[in-house]
Amino acid sequence: MTSAEIRSAVESQGWACGFCSIGRLAALQEDARRMAPGGVDPEVMRERLGFYEFQPPASLPGAHSLIVAAVPLPSARVRFTWNGAVVEVMVPPAYVGYEAAGRRVQAFLQGLLTPLGRRLETVRLPEKLLAARVGLAFYGRNNLAYVPGMGSYLRLATFYTDLELSEDRWREPRELPRCQSCGACRKTCPTGAIPADRFLLRAERCLVFHNERPSGIPFPAWIPAGAHGCLVGCLKCQVPCPENARCRGRVEDAGEYTEEETSCLLEGRPLESLDPRLRAKLDASDLTPVHGMMARNLRTLLSTDASPAARPSRS
Repeated sequence: MTSAEIRSAVESQGWACGFCSIGRLAALQEDARRMAPGGVDPEVMRERLGFYEFQPPASLPGAHSLIVAAVPLPSARVRFTWNGAVVEVMVPPAYVGYEAAGRRVQAFLQGLLTPLGRRLETVRLPEKLLAARVGLAFYGRNNLAYVPGMGSYLRLATFYTDLELSEDRWREPRELPRCQSCGACRKTCPTGAIPADRFLLRAERCLVFHNERPSGIPFPAWIPAGAHGCLVGCLKCQVPCPENARCRGRVEDAGEYTEEETSCLLEGRPLESLDPRLRAKLDASDLTPVHGMMARNLRTLLSTDASPAARPSRS
């Protein structure tokens, strides 16, 4: 099976993909390292970039190529009952449905490879950077990955494979052409994380970095109350982006929580101590992975009148 045949099969699912040789791993690692000197806050480096492994897994000794796929994902809406009112809180793309999307892609690709006696293994790599390098994605000014037709409302899923693919695209990461004259994300970022004088995001000022940390770590005092708008992550730079015009209206419901359940979540109880029915709700909406940060974030949203996401629903 050729890379062109895989691409055709992937695109038939409404997805997109790109390829490269594992010989590019050293260059990818150097790309990640170049981000560090004077560019990325040391705390961000320690917590985020230390996750990556720039070598194929021992479980796939014949790894030859990397397949990078992009799957469109909508944002999500979660409803919490609090003080007698239903409060709608948003969750950006790539949280709700993230794991399920990855499993779908993996199962689909493995279905293509199994008849050939070939396998896949998941990766721990900087996927945005890799997707930009293989020509699948562009970088937005907000440093998010943008794929034509999907905007930034997507999930990237990358795999090693022992199938020998001849396609090995490798280019300099490119900025979305529209970003040269737009500036919508920079103007709407409430924490000043998107600077005018450089392309690299000031990750230490990005709300996503702070609200993805454990609930025991308080928000810095310099973050304005109106910055908070999502249960985790942030949509402030994605919603006004013109590249997302066709995607931002796609919202799925991701569960409703009673006042008693909301109270339990606000208390930050350990997962193992939650009522099984509440745990099942979190599992069903893919919110279990963010449970450890939910108490602080939800408490902030429910107490912040300035946040549109924390206003009572009219429905």
